[in-house]
Amino acid sequence: MTVQTVTGAIELDQLGRTLMHEHLFIAFPGAEYDPTAVFDRAGVIAEAVKRLRQLREEHGVRSFVDPCPIELGRDAGMMAEIAEKSEMNVICTTGFYFEAMGFPVYWRARTVEEIAELYISEITQGIGKTGVKAGAIKVATGAPKITELEEKFLAAACLAQKATGVPIITHTQDGYGGPQQQKLFADGGVEAHRCLIGHCCGNPDPSYHKQVVDGGSYIGFDRIGLHRYMPDETRADNLVKLVRSGHRAQIMMSQDRHCGWLGKFARQVSPEEQAKIDALKAAGQWPPPYTYLFTDFVPMLRERGLNEQEIFSILDENPRRFFAGGALPPAMAT
Repeated sequence: MTVQTVTGAIELDQLGRTLMHEHLFIAFPGAEYDPTAVFDRAGVIAEAVKRLRQLREEHGVRSFVDPCPIELGRDAGMMAEIAEKSEMNVICTTGFYFEAMGFPVYWRARTVEEIAELYISEITQGIGKTGVKAGAIKVATGAPKITELEEKFLAAACLAQKATGVPIITHTQDGYGGPQQQKLFADGGVEAHRCLIGHCCGNPDPSYHKQVVDGGSYIGFDRIGLHRYMPDETRADNLVKLVRSGHRAQIMMSQDRHCGWLGKFARQVSPEEQAKIDALKAAGQWPPPYTYLFTDFVPMLRERGLNEQEIFSILDENPRRFFAGGALPPAMAT
């Protein structure tokens, strides 16, 4: 059994410690037309290589999943160059973002089968002329409910998953839509454990998390450090509750961070927030480092009583089982 990275297939045991939802570079559609948006490709590559090497050397991370949607600046060739120079396994995805912030007009007009053909081609043949193959499928839905157009793209992902066997990684917006995604995957014939329902830590309600894990999927606590969406204290409390209820094998931890961004954010930023960003940039701390999960969040889990094996099995064992497609172990409360 192998896993497809941007530099080629690797054996499962080469995955090692894995961050399941991070980004190297993001560019929202239209940013390329902003005369103030400057893309320093060499600079982005150098910064990404430095940050990935730090993850590897200081925290033992060996694999880095970047589920960047197709239309958000995904650059497979640049990913491959960063992976080679940093000696990090980087896994990219095929798939689009959600309706309110993505879906190019051309692809909105395509059938489910045509969208699936694109996904299958990027998995089996490669992305464009780069030769880089996607190792997973990205699905994204908005809030407060999944739209009809999003259902079409999700149905295409189901066809591609069944045709290729690669897993699905999702985006949910504002803590909505996880159980609905699971139902649509089931309707499309995709097994629940082949899906990672992303950004569930954006919902503070433990009953929501229980719905997702009871549905048989992996659950993403993968916006750690994004305090704008949820305090990390709440994330840590809820993660520990899942571990103690026997669902440790279903949890994925990551941060949804980036080290390169073209132009401005896809929203207006308040003067106060901009001042904080400018101060962090001046201190060399913007974008925030990928190491935060280890330096700040892991200690919060220790304070709440989790031991080293409980914490690091989430980062070491769960990604390997997810990509292998193996069945989840039965839940055992502790």
